[in-house]
Amino acid sequence: MRKLLPLLVTAAAVLPAARGADDGFTPLLDGKTLDGWTFIVKPDKDGKKLDPKETWSVTDGSIRCTGKPNGCLVTAKEYGDYVLRLKWRFPADSKGGNSGVLLHVRDDNYWPTSVEAQLQSGRAGDIWLIYPPDVKLDVDLKRQDPKQARHYFRVEPPTPPEKKFGEWNDYEITCKGGDVTLAVNNVTVNEGKNGNLKKGRIALQSEGTEIHFKDVRIKSLK
Repeated sequence: MRKLLPLLVTAAAVLPAARGADDGFTPLLDGKTLDGWTFIVKPDKDGKKLDPKETWSVTDGSIRCTGKPNGCLVTAKEYGDYVLRLKWRFPADSKGGNSGVLLHVRDDNYWPTSVEAQLQSGRAGDIWLIYPPDVKLDVDLKRQDPKQARHYFRVEPPTPPEKKFGEWNDYEITCKGGDVTLAVNNVTVNEGKNGNLKKGRIALQSEGTEIHFKDVRIKSLK
């Protein structure tokens, strides 16, 4: 396996992500409705699926996810070769929590086959594979979690890349062929190469904690 992120071996080498003009970006959410998206909901112990609109709602131009039950908000369309930009935050009075952006979603399992761009507080920019061997991605083995082989830590910049709870963070995700690059607040923190998933739907996770999203936009690289 070739060495990945050669400039990011040390935290001091983390470079700002390129942030060009917004020309060519198309909104995936209109700020008023959830049109163009569908839902994946984890059934309860009796096999019943709760109304997803109790989990996902739109207020003042942003999406509010309660975090319960587990599941996803998923685009109806598939995408490949793109730059995805979005903003997220945990409420100011929260203790943070967990969520993620799922790339190349292939099925309707409540944790669907995909590559996860992590949004867990304090770990935004980590990569999770859901699940090997169906999902493959070459990530620097030096950053592989010794307790979870499908988890790859981000490269830590000199200053933590995430903002305080209540403040909006920027995520920029680039998918090109089988490659994935993640940038948090304009700092490139992770990269994977030669993935076997190259196209699919895009999902936002509901994973136990309230989280907000807005300004979800995509630009094709084809």
